[in-house]
Amino acid sequence: MPQSDFSLPARRVDTLALAALLVGAVAVGASAIFVRLSELGPLASAFYRPFLAVPVVWLWLTLRPKASSQQRAASVKDFGLLFLAGGFFAGDLAFWHLSLHHTSVANATLFANSAAIVVVLADRLLFRRSIGREFTTGLALALIGGACLAGGSFALNPANLLGDFYGVVTALFLGSYLMAVERLRPVFGTATILLWTSIGTSAVLLPIALVSGETMIAMTLSGWIVLLALAWVSHAAGQGFVVYALAHLPAGLAAVGLLVEPVAAAVLAFFILAEPITAWQTVGGAIILWGIFIARKGYA
Repeated sequence: MPQSDFSLPARRVDTLALAALLVGAVAVGASAIFVRLSELGPLASAFYRPFLAVPVVWLWLTLRPKASSQQRAASVKDFGLLFLAGGFFAGDLAFWHLSLHHTSVANATLFANSAAIVVVLADRLLFRRSIGREFTTGLALALIGGACLAGGSFALNPANLLGDFYGVVTALFLGSYLMAVERLRPVFGTATILLWTSIGTSAVLLPIALVSGETMIAMTLSGWIVLLALAWVSHAAGQGFVVYALAHLPAGLAAVGLLVEPVAAAVLAFFILAEPITAWQTVGGAIILWGIFIARKGYA
């Protein structure tokens, strides 16, 4: 298990980490709204999300108190994995932002967060991690809840198929990112991981955004405010909570917890974008939360 940032009893750390994960998931879920409101295209918005967060994360790294526990020395392999994690997150952002422009907010967020399946399969097949029956049950419930939350848009609206496909690709990158960060947490602190992965993500996304031909400069003050909200709320704060949680929770459980994102995105889309919430979506959100509660008990 990755080293903790604080000297707290294990049960309290686990509870605090899960709470941090859920708060982070809500903040990250809000990014779906910011991307929809952005004046820029999906790839340009994806670039600004980590790029504009770098100064905030650097300030956090500079002002944070010294860790009370000593982490092991980093190797060349650790630094390589750190930048690889940034590449994984670049793929996550690029395909998710494309998904948001080709399907509903709820669908894009749901498919992106099916990353739990990717992580669980990798943990079981590649890393031989023991997975309890309770976790499997909780994961199944969370995915069923996610299907209810997405509603019938996949079946009833063929125009969404491309966006849904982009969401599946997003899940592959997100799952890889979560597993990489979990393995980095014994070496680097939250702010360090977030800073260098943000720099790596920005470096990958900048040429992609430029080649895409999308406009790179927002033309209004409100356009820049949306980009800053995307960077500071969803990336610096949201991803910061997620990276912190991965010091205390396995990546598989974190991936299940991130299924709170489509719940948050659907609720925010209802109030801000007037996307309706059906009774099935309400039930789906409740089932997701139930599944997370059960899954927490069964991941070794």
